[in-house]
Amino acid sequence: MRSESSSLAVVDVTPLIAGSGDVECVAQMLRRACRENGFFYVVGHGVSTDLQERLERLSRQFFDQDLQTKLAIRMERGGRAWRGYFPVGRELTRGRPDQKEGLYFGAELGADHPKVAARMPLHGHNLFPHIAGFRETVLDYMDAMTGLGHVLMRGIALSLGLEPSYFADRYTRDPLVLFRIFNYPSTRDEPPDEETWGVGEHTDYGLLTILRQDDAGGLQVKSPGGWLDAPPIPNAFVCNIGDMLDRMTGGFYRSTPHRVRNPSRARLSFPFFFDPNFTARVKPIEGLPGADDDSAARWDHANVHAFDGTYGDYLLSKVGKVFPDLKQQVL
Repeated sequence: MRSESSSLAVVDVTPLIAGSGDVECVAQMLRRACRENGFFYVVGHGVSTDLQERLERLSRQFFDQDLQTKLAIRMERGGRAWRGYFPVGRELTRGRPDQKEGLYFGAELGADHPKVAARMPLHGHNLFPHIAGFRETVLDYMDAMTGLGHVLMRGIALSLGLEPSYFADRYTRDPLVLFRIFNYPSTRDEPPDEETWGVGEHTDYGLLTILRQDDAGGLQVKSPGGWLDAPPIPNAFVCNIGDMLDRMTGGFYRSTPHRVRNPSRARLSFPFFFDPNFTARVKPIEGLPGADDDSAARWDHANVHAFDGTYGDYLLSKVGKVFPDLKQQVL
């Protein structure tokens, strides 16, 4: 079905979670959504509203602190794990500073974990603020999102006529999970004709993004007819496919450009990235049509279908452009 305030599909994934009911109908809805927009809302996901509200409340508490306090867990202290806080203007999109601040998290791994011991980038421990319950809430939320990511990828596999375990067997049995909490400052004091973007036009890098928004709005999705608003729907997540699913499907499912316009009041967003294992070699799915070079039409003029390597190779080539100074320091 469609939401009343957006042309993006709303998919109830209850049958996928329950393992019963009209799973095929859900798969077909996912297929249409991935083909039409590459974006869709998910309801019936079973993620606790109490957990979501607690995460939002604690996140506001963190961002309400003074800058010096927030910088106590700045990303430079996260090292190769690429974790921690960054201030407004520090993250780049297409070489231009984003108008947002944020926190980076990932799977919590100790120093004795083989991937950490091997100094694998983007793996390690997180930096948490000294706010009661913050660490536990973030880790619980990431666990819930990881479970939902597995469910959705089973549905997407079915939508492509594949075995439900196709992606888990090849890429996501041990997924790379990355979680961000972003705060977009109010633009109330900006001149009314100034285009101040929280995040400029871009696509996501991996398989699937699962986004929780607060009620401020601001997310926009590119379509053949122009930019579509993707306003928040209570207790729904916005999902979109990334570059690696685009590559795997040969462009049958395309990663869709999107952007964020800072609203008149501060906005929180919580994107969770459910991605292939860092060392997994990403390959096209057999049986699907081969891809054409669509670099001329892409926002970054890159041909994702020409990429040949591991997901880690692809991801590092991208994140280094987001934080070029940090890349030189820690990677």
